[in-house]
Amino acid sequence: QMQLMESGGGLVQPGGSLRLSCTASGKRLYYYTIGWFRQVPGKEREGVGCIVSRGDDTTYVDSVKGRFTISRDSLKNTVYLQMNSLKPEDTAIYYCAADPLVKCPSANFNSWGQGTQVTVSS
Repeated sequence: QMQLMESGGGLVQPGGSLRLSCTASGKRLYYYTIGWFRQVPGKEREGVGCIVSRGDDTTYVDSVKGRFTISRDSLKNTVYLQMNSLKPEDTAIYYCAADPLVKCPSANFNSWGQGTQVTVSS
């Protein structure tokens, strides 16, 4: 396992944008499949999207396709979740997860971050 840290959450108005970051200490994220998930208290965790290890291929849940984009910056050892055209229903705690072996999409990641709150409200 590794320590992952999400950042970039906050309060944004509907239609706005946020960029979440996922970083790790001591491990090169390039060699890991990275998943982004979200959870609303009292509801099941939902997979948002995923980027494959050693590459840039991504998958997304239908509800965020065309609005969210996952990307890597290997020099900064960071994976981003760019969220545009945000809706109130995107409000949740967002988590990143990493695993060297799983393929997208998957929920079977062995390392998880602590999460960052995203609130979409006017």
